[in-house]
Amino acid sequence: MKPNFPEDQLLSTPSGKIPKLYSCAECRNGAGLDFSFTMAFQPIIDWNQKNIYSHEALVRGTSGESAYSILSKVNSTNRYQFDQACRIKAIQLASQIGIPSYLNINFLPNAVYQPETCIRTTLEASQEYQFPLNRLVFELTEGEEVQDHDHIINIFKKYKEYGFLTAIDDFGSGYSGLNLLAKFQPDLIKLDMELIRNIHTNSVAQKLTKAIAGVCHEIGIKVIAEGVETIEELKVLVDMGISLYQGYLFSKPAFESAGEVVYPTL
Repeated sequence: MKPNFPEDQLLSTPSGKIPKLYSCAECRNGAGLDFSFTMAFQPIIDWNQKNIYSHEALVRGTSGESAYSILSKVNSTNRYQFDQACRIKAIQLASQIGIPSYLNINFLPNAVYQPETCIRTTLEASQEYQFPLNRLVFELTEGEEVQDHDHIINIFKKYKEYGFLTAIDDFGSGYSGLNLLAKFQPDLIKLDMELIRNIHTNSVAQKLTKAIAGVCHEIGIKVIAEGVETIEELKVLVDMGISLYQGYLFSKPAFESAGEVVYPTL
């Protein structure tokens, strides 16, 4: 299903009306939006290597307000512009901060009208801020209902053609799950934090997580355990062979900065 755009955000072409394309500078300045936002960054660590694998860009208000305070302002008329502006802001800040790792950027699946349009914005931002394209990871936020699986798969394929890594966020919590995984294999999946929470006391969650990790290993997908908060959770996950982690146990999101990482002793 294609998103609905207000008439003043559409251009007439011989093949019909298409969304107005904003330049990199316009997206950076919030063109098409009536609110401002910025980013916090949370590391994703490689436990085996004891280094940072990536940083995830997380939307925040300009005074540090929560992600919800911003996302609650996103609707069908500004979703496309917001998605584009998020790419610009994440790349701009990551470059300014000097993040040396991969950069994970969440994208709204129902905001992408044409993959080529969003890629053009990404290419412009990468060039303007001199952030390498091969260090970008685009995460599908599985918590948002996917209205057209074929469209999502096409987006993923286009991203991979340009050398971007792809990921499914919050795997196991949303609407796609194994059905999407059977049709397209991203580079990474992030296990939903509700599956991880207190996993050391939940034998069913342990079996499910071990099974998912095993299948992903067989088909060449890296697994990130998201929302790890305790040593007990970490011990169980390490024993399963999972090496990539994100959570308060290692580092909280840092407002407009890369933050610091702690590697606890098991």
